[in-house]
Amino acid sequence: MTKQLVLTDFLDRAVHLYGDKPAIISQDGTHYTYKQVNERVQQLSHGLASIGIEKGDHVAYLAPNTLEMYEGFYGLFQVGAIMVSLNTRLTPEDYLYILNHSESKALFVDVDLYHLVEPIISQLKTVHTIIVHDGVEDGNSIIPYEPWLKEQSPSPFPRAELNENDLSTLLYTSGTTGKPKGVMLSHRNNYLHALSAQHHLRVSDKDVLIHILPMFHVNGWGSPFYYTANGSTQIMQKKIDPSDIIERIKKHGVTAMHMAPTVLSSLINQYQKNQETFKQNLRVMVAGAAPPKAFIKELEEKVGWEFLQVYGMTETSPLITTSYMSSEDKGLAGEDYYRAKAKAGYEMIRTNIRVVNELGKDVTANGSDVGEIIVKGHGVMQGYWKNEEETKHTITDGWLYTGDMGTIDSDGRIAIVDRKKDIIISGGENISSIEVEDVLYEHPAIDEVALVAVPHEKWGETPHAIVVLKEGHLLTEKELIDFTREKLAHFKCPTSVTFLDELPKTASGKIQKVVLREMI
Repeated sequence: MTKQLVLTDFLDRAVHLYGDKPAIISQDGTHYTYKQVNERVQQLSHGLASIGIEKGDHVAYLAPNTLEMYEGFYGLFQVGAIMVSLNTRLTPEDYLYILNHSESKALFVDVDLYHLVEPIISQLKTVHTIIVHDGVEDGNSIIPYEPWLKEQSPSPFPRAELNENDLSTLLYTSGTTGKPKGVMLSHRNNYLHALSAQHHLRVSDKDVLIHILPMFHVNGWGSPFYYTANGSTQIMQKKIDPSDIIERIKKHGVTAMHMAPTVLSSLINQYQKNQETFKQNLRVMVAGAAPPKAFIKELEEKVGWEFLQVYGMTETSPLITTSYMSSEDKGLAGEDYYRAKAKAGYEMIRTNIRVVNELGKDVTANGSDVGEIIVKGHGVMQGYWKNEEETKHTITDGWLYTGDMGTIDSDGRIAIVDRKKDIIISGGENISSIEVEDVLYEHPAIDEVALVAVPHEKWGETPHAIVVLKEGHLLTEKELIDFTREKLAHFKCPTSVTFLDELPKTASGKIQKVVLREMI
């Protein structure tokens, strides 16, 4: 039989080559070796079988970045079950929909999040078992995780026979309009993504990763797979606490982090307060809105961390580009260097990317003509769970239409201009919110900013800036508008400004423009 690309390979390799090495460092500082983690995974698989979980069953997890969440992936895969990882920032009604729609049979939930599902338990149609991480026996239906796990055998679990095209993870998109959609990713999707990502992000057994990006979020960009395959040490970070993260970076010699730009901004602010020094080389992989050039320059020149922009989406497993500097870029310096770093970058191995106009034709590779980014490759999802219509709308002839607008230059480097729905059309002119935000971030008083469209009688809509100021700074609406008019064509400049104490964000740290649009 042909060797199948299944995700259990990664933990097997780590146990074989790095069994006595620290694998997981929990939030309380407890160390677990790869052998110890593997023993717990065997117990979990036996436990899953004991409650009737079989190959093909869906099992949901509602948890922050913890050992229990991590071992869930591998414990489920041995049984042949599918991980349904839930966003920790949803409402009880959202969880009710996803759990019923996904037909999940069991739910593992962190004790601190149990209150989010407690109101809807009686309405769950397929969930028959709920197990609570850090929970205690209450005499009701709650099963506490640790006592339950200890009852299970640590002997090797007789694994289900898997095909690489079997479903491994089912991840629900946030659903800015309509109900969330369940993205189906196979073992092959996740496996080949791991091989590609570990190459481009230079992952090795010398790495110490701190899990800042939530692991429910496309499995934290697949990091529990490719860092495990390389025997890296992985630190669990339950909450975004800049001072705690900085302290743990120093204490454990962290070399790699994945996060959204807003989270990185908070770490830079923390650095500026204390002027920390770091002995180790550290790579920061950032996805989301392209950060301003000044932001990257400060990170690399003052903090001393290496910046890597990556781009992808849940439907592509997710990463498909990275802004690494290739041998062809060795002549780039100064502003040109940072401008290149801020772009989404080159397509990763196993991925083909095009930028097409409304007729489906490739735009000119001149770095200025804008089109929609479409993707074909081994990472493209199998489809949306129980939603053939939306699947057909998103994937045409094997090409997945991302909904992101971008450009491609003569070297093949992709730049994200905006989400299709975030493009502002004022007086017939297309305005990239990312371009304007980049300029706004140059103002020394601005900590965070987002640009959205507001209705306008004459122009149809115009840009509106929502701004969070740095502590101790003052700025008026007129001063900010005048600042942008010195740097941009006037039709691109904000016509109004709202000042807030903070911007609404997803659990992964992305700014929620849909919430801001509704508010404004």
